[in-house]
Amino acid sequence: MTVFLKWCFVSCFVVLLAACTTAPKKPYSVEPNIANRLKAMSLPSRLPIPVDKVKSSQLRDTWAASRSSGRTHEGIDILAPKGTKVYSTTEGLVGSLKDNNLGGKVIWILGPGGAWHYYAHLDGHKRGLKEGDYVKKGEHIGYVGNTGNARHTAPHLHYGLYLQGRGRGAVNPYPYLR
Repeated sequence: MTVFLKWCFVSCFVVLLAACTTAPKKPYSVEPNIANRLKAMSLPSRLPIPVDKVKSSQLRDTWAASRSSGRTHEGIDILAPKGTKVYSTTEGLVGSLKDNNLGGKVIWILGPGGAWHYYAHLDGHKRGLKEGDYVKKGEHIGYVGNTGNARHTAPHLHYGLYLQGRGRGAVNPYPYLR
C-alpha cells in the first residue's frame, strides 16, 4: 500500500510540475519576415472582385454613404446570396478573425504595401482558416452573410481597404475593383 501511495504522490507531483512549467500560449502576432516583405511590395492598382460570380458591372460605389450614428461608409457593399464564396483580393497574412459589433464575422488580411483588407458581415470563415495563415490572391477565405449590424439587411460582403494600418486610413476600394 505504501508503494502505491508513493507512486500516486510522485505521479501527481510530476503532473503538477508539468502544468506549472508549461509555457503560456503566446498571443497572436504577425510573422515579421513575411509582414516586412508584404510591406515592401506595392499595392496593385487593380484587385479582383472578392465575391464569387460577381462581375464589375454589378458593383455599386457605396463609399461614404450615410450610416447610423453619423458615420460614413468606409468600404463597398457587394450583394450576393448568403453562403456565396468570398476570396482574398490579394496575397497576405490573416491578421484577425474576431467578430465585432459592426462587421459581425470579419477577416482582416495584411497585404502588399502594408494595406489592410477588411471582409465583413460574413456568414463564416473557411474551415481551418486561422490567424497567422498566409493566403494567396484568389484563395477562398469565407462566405457572404449578413452578420453584425447587417443582420436585418440583404446578405452582402462589406469590403474595406485601409492604407495606414488596421482600421486607419480608409480609401475607396471601388476604383481598385473596376
